[in-house]
Amino acid sequence: MPWSPADRNLGLFEVAFWFPDDVAEYGGIFALFPAFFAWMGAFSEAVGGLFLMAGLQTRLFAFLNVCTMLVAIFMQQLPQGMWNALPAAGFLWVSLFALVAGSGRFGLDYLISKKLS
Repeated sequence: MPWSPADRNLGLFEVAFWFPDDVAEYGGIFALFPAFFAWMGAFSEAVGGLFLMAGLQTRLFAFLNVCTMLVAIFMQQLPQGMWNALPAAGFLWVSLFALVAGSGRFGLDYLISKKLS
């Protein structure tokens, strides 16, 4: 990442150097495994977002995004004020809808199951 210090030499598949430290500040279980939770947050947002757009494994990735957005709202954004929590709340509502409704006829899940049956 071009904005990372040279001594942190991050590759393509590494989270930003500050992210695990930021996650560890939440305390509790986040302080025990900050790199794992940083990776899970990055994975659910990046890969989960792509899978949700494609409608593939919709409910699984919607659940991961719901968990990530709840942590983002209550641990990161809400202490800074309600206005900062609104973008994460929007993603939370979209993920909750996808969790309940699934992808429907427009997702790859439907097309794959239709082709297999």
